[in-house]
Amino acid sequence: MYCTNTVYEPFSCPMCALVCSSSLVLQEHVELHLQGQLSARGNICASKICSTAFSSFFLGEKTLECPMCPVVCSDSFCLQEHVELHLDPGAALNSSDFKLARQLQEEEEQRRRQEEAQQEREEFKKLQRQFGLDGRGGYSRQMERAMERAVARGLMGPAEFHSKRAEMMESLASGVDDGKTRTSGVVRALYEYYQTECRDCVHVWLSADTDHYCSSAGDKGWGCGYRNFQMLHSSLHRIDTYAAILPARTAPCIPQVQRRIEGAWKEGLDPQGASHFNQRLQGTQAWIGATEIYSILTSLGISARIIDFHKPTGPGDTHPRLFDWVKQYFSQSSRGSKLPPRLIQTSLPPLYLQHQGHSRSIVGLEQKKNGSLCLLLLDPGSPVSETRKLLSGDTVSTAVRHIRKFPGSLKHKQYQVVVVQGVLSAADKQISIINSRTLCADRIP
Repeated sequence: MYCTNTVYEPFSCPMCALVCSSSLVLQEHVELHLQGQLSARGNICASKICSTAFSSFFLGEKTLECPMCPVVCSDSFCLQEHVELHLDPGAALNSSDFKLARQLQEEEEQRRRQEEAQQEREEFKKLQRQFGLDGRGGYSRQMERAMERAVARGLMGPAEFHSKRAEMMESLASGVDDGKTRTSGVVRALYEYYQTECRDCVHVWLSADTDHYCSSAGDKGWGCGYRNFQMLHSSLHRIDTYAAILPARTAPCIPQVQRRIEGAWKEGLDPQGASHFNQRLQGTQAWIGATEIYSILTSLGISARIIDFHKPTGPGDTHPRLFDWVKQYFSQSSRGSKLPPRLIQTSLPPLYLQHQGHSRSIVGLEQKKNGSLCLLLLDPGSPVSETRKLLSGDTVSTAVRHIRKFPGSLKHKQYQVVVVQGVLSAADKQISIINSRTLCADRIP
């Protein structure tokens, strides 16, 4: 109970007609007004708010006037802080501390965003460098730099440098590969080897004859996809069905392959892949994969399919389903025979095999007496000197061991195979171009 002789000074709400008994109660009451503005805005009862103080707010304006002085605030949060200073002048210090803390927080947030942006730029540059899109130049520039280093080390004279550079420019101008990394007769040499050796194989299937192309100084580190296309191209020219529609018998050089892929994109093939490379391969060291091989083959009028072995199907992350599929591919040429011969050289093109970071060409398959399968792979990473050991009777046995790959040797998470399967009519080619807008591989399993 209050004493009758105590005198109280009433506190009137600056925003409505309410009279409070203390400044604390008045402060809480005013805060309710301000919180109500944030949550309900126009639904606040007009009879409880001073119409002159907040008329601009209800008219849709962005500024709020203080009900106790002429100050105009930009938002309700600032207005609440300002009114609290009217009601409790001692809060000025706390308000200053709060503003300092908020300023420090904003500076820290800005610094964090800048660091994240810098990290994103660095990661993007790493990806550009990894995939050859960082502006270092393409095949010709890399070849020139390699020759310049050879001159600086005394391994090449200036006269030889200018001679080799002129040869390179002539090759690039013609669009034809200079053949310096090519080894011919590889599959034929394998056929002769299996006629007398490797008697533990019950069946051996080989592709049509295929030249091996290895990387050179101009494409070291990124040219495997282009070199595998050259291998496939060399085989297709030896098969009458495809030779009739190919523009030239000689293998195109890497810049020419890049031009042809860009031409395939312009025809409408694989727009997603074209966008990934910003529509440009020439003058870059960009890696290509199964979809680019599919695009250039389709552009040439050759029917192709991508088979995606998207996960391991055997113990130890192996891919036995891949090996079984390759066997079905090569054995199709002998399906009509009740007892197929032990050694068969088919008229089938090699298979393009892609995994993360590298690609190779499958030119054959062994089936052992115990039923196990072994792929025969030509690798663009193998130098000419190593591949040519297959052509010599003295070194072929050792060289064959390097191209054999059992299931335990192929343990990447995912493999893709590009298979050639005929010639496209003009109508079929247009259908393939349309379908490539959402290019999908056949997934196994």
